[in-house]
Amino acid sequence: MVYVRVEAEVRPTESLAKVRRAVLNVFDADSVRVVESAGRRLLVAESRRMESLLRLHDLLRRERILDAARGHLLRGLGDGVLVFRLNKQVAYVGHLSFVDDDAESPMGPIVFVIESRRVRDIVDWLAPPTRLGRPVYERSMPRD
Repeated sequence: MVYVRVEAEVRPTESLAKVRRAVLNVFDADSVRVVESAGRRLLVAESRRMESLLRLHDLLRRERILDAARGHLLRGLGDGVLVFRLNKQVAYVGHLSFVDDDAESPMGPIVFVIESRRVRDIVDWLAPPTRLGRPVYERSMPRD
């Protein structure tokens, strides 16, 4: 089973609707809620469906950034978990830009946490290896 949690801080100068749009431009959530804690607002989107990652999958191909994306995803790969960050402002306009550090996204990043027994297969599906800018292979969506 896959569990995807996507978080984005809603800064005091930001519109909740715009942060929500940024997240939903890259992720098809089953549920979206706002959590307030210690003076911070956090938009939390969750899903237990692999299909929720289809927008991200399609954007990676449309943006033609599979090589860069694969590098970021592999760096975020752990034992049963995959963590990576996207620039929130870029996602708001329907594009993708990976960030390594929260400071690279002035309004804070969108943080993806994907838990699955098959996280490596998810990386290979989202961003397969390429040769001359084209995927060496295309995997079907992993089934958990």
